[in-house]
Amino acid sequence: MGAVSTRAQPEHTRWASTVPERIGPLSTVQNGLQLAWRSVLKIKANPEEVFGLMLQPVMFVTLFVFVFGQAMMGDWQSYRDFLMPGIIAQSVIFATLGTGFSLSQDVEKGIFDRFRSLPIARSAPLTGAILGDLVRYTITVVMVLLVGLLIGFRPEGGVAGVVVAAALVLLFAFALCWMSAFVGMIVRTPMAVQAFGMILMFPLTFSSSAFVSPDDMPGWLRVVAANNPVTHVVDAMRGLMLDTGGVAGSVLWTVVWAAIITAVFFPLAVWAYRRRT
Repeated sequence: MGAVSTRAQPEHTRWASTVPERIGPLSTVQNGLQLAWRSVLKIKANPEEVFGLMLQPVMFVTLFVFVFGQAMMGDWQSYRDFLMPGIIAQSVIFATLGTGFSLSQDVEKGIFDRFRSLPIARSAPLTGAILGDLVRYTITVVMVLLVGLLIGFRPEGGVAGVVVAAALVLLFAFALCWMSAFVGMIVRTPMAVQAFGMILMFPLTFSSSAFVSPDDMPGWLRVVAANNPVTHVVDAMRGLMLDTGGVAGSVLWTVVWAAIITAVFFPLAVWAYRRRT
């Protein structure tokens, strides 16, 4: 009878036959890095996105320091030093909403249909998008710091303290990206992703120590703030950047929370991605 020609097979069957049944960890990492580069190139193709990442920190720092500083601590300089780590954390955490938004857009455009036909790990498109977004968050951190330096912020922790603080908030952002990706995969439209994301992120940031000390909050809210993962992130960053010491507990809790959030939402995001695509 002879072998059946692949030319006679349906196109989707030929695609499926090129995809390995199992892809090893090393190949999975390579696939993720390749798609991360694709995500970084999207920044180059959309310079207005970088412009937005630069303007938002300027707006937040200016408004919070000069509008609320006098009322919060009596002088804006003291509030500036207290606020800078919180503003960095808030700016990066809010930026993680872009992960779910972009993924939802890619699904609508049919880009993930092509990814399914490629011999890559199923989690690679999500991992690549998130790793690429970490570049955006790094830009955000740098911009907030530059604005802070321009208005007189001088981190007593030096370069080492700033670098470790930035690494901590980026680690936490990496974990939150999986939550954002999960939302982006289960919500139907990009605009709905933003709406649901704001509902999640606003309480998470504003009920923390980012803008006000928990000691100045009502009793019930003080308990919430003390157990808020963002509080641990901000307290660790504040201790490292201002060199106030006693940050070991906050650093440990930040790492633990990042591990927990990733462990919960990484499989959920991959499951939702497979289900939707």
